[in-house]
Amino acid sequence: MKIAFLVAAEGIERVELTDPWEAVEKAGHQPVLLSPKTGEVQTFDHLTAAEKRPVDQAVGEASVDDFAALVLPGGVANPDALRMDESAVSFVKGFVESGKPVAAICHAPWTLVEADVVRGKTVTSWPSLQTDLRNAGATWVDQELVTDGNLITSRKPDDLPAFNEALLKAIG
Repeated sequence: MKIAFLVAAEGIERVELTDPWEAVEKAGHQPVLLSPKTGEVQTFDHLTAAEKRPVDQAVGEASVDDFAALVLPGGVANPDALRMDESAVSFVKGFVESGKPVAAICHAPWTLVEADVVRGKTVTSWPSLQTDLRNAGATWVDQELVTDGNLITSRKPDDLPAFNEALLKAIG
């Protein structure tokens, strides 16, 4: 199965992209890197530039129907940029509405807020997003992992083992 990983051009927390990516590959699935523009994206180890990764497809050319699940890595600048991109927000909204698994970690739920898909949901995130999530109609909790319907959320890199396990379980 193909699993979409959606990121902006920069500001992606490297381990929040690479760790779930490796888990998806090890489980026999095909990860696909989507971004608003083709080319490369720049990952970071917190605020230090890390590796660049090639984009497989522009999100505006992608179809929800082509993927079994969506992963939204964090990093502060990454979801902040994504939520300003209409095609990215539309893709996320369509994915959540499809009922397929959507896994967002750390700051990534900002994109879920922009897509208006957290109302009535219980979620977690990096603590600084809790007011934004509550204002968008979500119930925010400080837990390693929260699954509510098809939304899977975690707080930080330390939560990646539980996040990856929930993602793989949701994919089946």
